[in-house]
Amino acid sequence: MGKIIAIANQKGGVGKTTTAFNLGACLALARKKVLLVDADPQANATSGLGLDPEELEAGIYECMVDGYPAADAVAPTGIDRLSIIGSRIDLVGAEVELMNRPERERVLANALAPVKDDYDYILIDCSPSLGVITVNALTAADSVIIPVQAEYFALEGISQLLNTIRIIKSRLRPSLEIEGFLLTMYDARLRLANQIYEELKSHFGKMVFENVIPRNIKLSESPSHGLPVILYDPDSRGAIAYTELARELINRNRRKK
Repeated sequence: MGKIIAIANQKGGVGKTTTAFNLGACLALARKKVLLVDADPQANATSGLGLDPEELEAGIYECMVDGYPAADAVAPTGIDRLSIIGSRIDLVGAEVELMNRPERERVLANALAPVKDDYDYILIDCSPSLGVITVNALTAADSVIIPVQAEYFALEGISQLLNTIRIIKSRLRPSLEIEGFLLTMYDARLRLANQIYEELKSHFGKMVFENVIPRNIKLSESPSHGLPVILYDPDSRGAIAYTELARELINRNRRKK
């Protein structure tokens, strides 16, 4: 049975999209069947995997607003075992169009239900907001990865996200868990980065991933080439970090079974 993981933080620029498509690629290379769902109107996960959002026959907007079958919206990425349901800027309008719909928070969960068992992992790249689309992603998910930037104000806003998760657990998705907090843009030379990591560990303990994602120029360059970093530069620190993160995620879920 597949596992749906939302990658969420309403704070922008913390590495959600970078994590979504690089972790997805590394899981696929670890022989897991992965579906990436781009639930961000900016469509960076879609373009970062080399697809043109405007050329998609259908994307997550059509699945949520028009009831388009998710299986028919799945597009190949050129990476074995990694597929995507892409996004376009028109996803912005879905917030308004779903506003008065009954059970509006469950639209994405209902859309993904027919394909969930076709994959080992479904990763949802959320937008930097706590609007209707992100609430849909969290309601559809079994767990959530929370990327946290290793910089000042990194922990700002986490309490708001955790409160949203608590509300969703109590009202919509009782089984929703925090998969883990992921420290991103980490520079071991900076005292502040180490302080933030220690603060996360003291607050959240084993919920913090052991692996951290370093600042790495290859992570910034690879999307412009339409490639995840593991294919763009497999020997880079970024590629190694996401490979290790994929291994840690697989091992965590193996222990839970």
